Amino acid sequence: MIPRTPRTAAAKGVPFSASPVLEVKLPSWRSRLVLFSLFAAFAALAGRALWLQGISTEFLQKQGESRYARTLELPATRGKITDRDGHVLASSIPVKAIWAIPEDALGAPPEKLRELAGLLGMSNADLRKKLDSDRSFVYLKRQVEQDIATKIVKLGIPGIETRKEYKRFYPEGEVMAHIVGFTNVEDVGQEGMELAEHRNLAGVTGSRRVIKDRLGHIVEDIGAIRDPHDGKDLALSIDSAIQYIAFSQLKEAVEKHRAKAGGVVVLDVKTGEILALANLPTYNPNNRSSLTGAQLRNRVLTDTFEPGSTLKPFTVALALETNRVRPDTMIQTAPGRMTIGSATIGDAHPHDVLSVAQVIEKSSNVGTAKMALQMPPQEMWDLFTTVGFGQQPKLGFPGAVAGRVRPYKSWRPIEQATMSYGHGISLSLIQVAHSYLIFARDGDLIPLSFRKLSEAPAGHHVLSPKTARDMRAMLESAAGPQGTAPRAQVPGYRVAGKTGTAHKLEGGRYVNKYVASFVGFAPVSNPRVVIAVMIDEPSNGKHYGGEVAAPVFASVAANTLRALNVAPDSSVTDIIIPSDAVRESM
Repeated sequence: MIPRTPRTAAAKGVPFSASPVLEVKLPSWRSRLVLFSLFAAFAALAGRALWLQGISTEFLQKQGESRYARTLELPATRGKITDRDGHVLASSIPVKAIWAIPEDALGAPPEKLRELAGLLGMSNADLRKKLDSDRSFVYLKRQVEQDIATKIVKLGIPGIETRKEYKRFYPEGEVMAHIVGFTNVEDVGQEGMELAEHRNLAGVTGSRRVIKDRLGHIVEDIGAIRDPHDGKDLALSIDSAIQYIAFSQLKEAVEKHRAKAGGVVVLDVKTGEILALANLPTYNPNNRSSLTGAQLRNRVLTDTFEPGSTLKPFTVALALETNRVRPDTMIQTAPGRMTIGSATIGDAHPHDVLSVAQVIEKSSNVGTAKMALQMPPQEMWDLFTTVGFGQQPKLGFPGAVAGRVRPYKSWRPIEQATMSYGHGISLSLIQVAHSYLIFARDGDLIPLSFRKLSEAPAGHHVLSPKTARDMRAMLESAAGPQGTAPRAQVPGYRVAGKTGTAHKLEGGRYVNKYVASFVGFAPVSNPRVVIAVMIDEPSNGKHYGGEVAAPVFASVAANTLRALNVAPDSSVTDIIIPSDAVRESM
């Protein structure tokens, strides 16, 4: 018997769509949601396309331009720096920056790349390292001389291009380094007047829009040109001839006395212009490959020291100004020591009764301290701050320091006594030189300037003309044969000034190291220049200011006065230097 085969749904006449296998068990709204979402997405894309291509085309245009349009910077020429007579101290010379598209340059023949490395002054390995650092753009070397750049272009290496830029050149080298300073590879001032006057010197760069091909070649100018504006030239107050005199004499002294460092500054008494400023150690701004921090320091403005006896004239001037003493007032300084509280101060060489004038001439600590203790501390503090001690010099020069003068309310008698002869107070050499203008002039003080001036600035009254004249006479005696600085004398000119010798402070304690200094002016009959000299840590057997610093003053003063065509005011031709007259009290 043949078994019966079940009949299929189709055989029974059941529709295919009614099969339970194909029955949809999900809710119908989900399919409608998916369909609506797809429709909305396509509508958003269509709307975005319409917006970008028909209404707002800025975005796509920017994206397109970014692939072919470039804005080229047109560098401005940095302004020149000149001395007061127009001699160039800093100028910009055109050079080239060498850059590359590495993916193109690496395909060049190996011998070409080796030749390129040689022209750039680097090894082949260093060149390949630079090219491997970025696949789209890399600077190979900045500020390449024109002749070298021309040889590089002639190599014809794909992807190697040049860009015009400027390099700063300093004709006077190390002689002017601390005044002029220098710029970095981006032509931005880093030190000296290059930094102080960067905004005026730099100018304003220009620009232009161009179309470039893939290799960086300019195909077409598309406008948007902004012309560059060159920087302004700067005329300094510095006199190149006097600067060289000051630098060479300072260098000779530092080498002779095996000193750690030194500084010298020359001021014009009539205008307050800084005619020269030199420091050692120094550096060559055209070659800074082995530069150290010590070489960069402009010690005349940034280093402070205890000025020692160079401050005694201010104590004496104040005593004269307040009518507490006269130049011929006698002061007992024997036995050369003075006890104040638990401390004792003394003179390097004991004296007996000295006049006020002789206190300056012999540089007596005891005599100066006795005058100081007759005055309220505030009067001394007022004079110190009036002449600029404890205040940053208003020179617009980077790094100039204020020094240190403690508030008078905290002074103890021993501190007032030691400050009267330059201990317990710290100043920079520029501050000391500036303050001596009140003696070289008739008691008024004018501001200093690194810029060439067309007329003298107005001053402010500090001392009476009579006091200033009395102090000039005393300081002339101090620089004479019977004073502490006979080696400061200049044949044919009357000079005045004061020596200073001070122990150095290290770790809060005085050590057996010295700073020797001398500050003076000439000619006494009609002062034209103030010159201040500082020798740091002389170590060749001599350390007194009269032995170490005063001769530098004499050499600089003699040559400076001749360079300025200042008429002699003395008939002295032979200078007598007593062997025992160069020591002063500490």
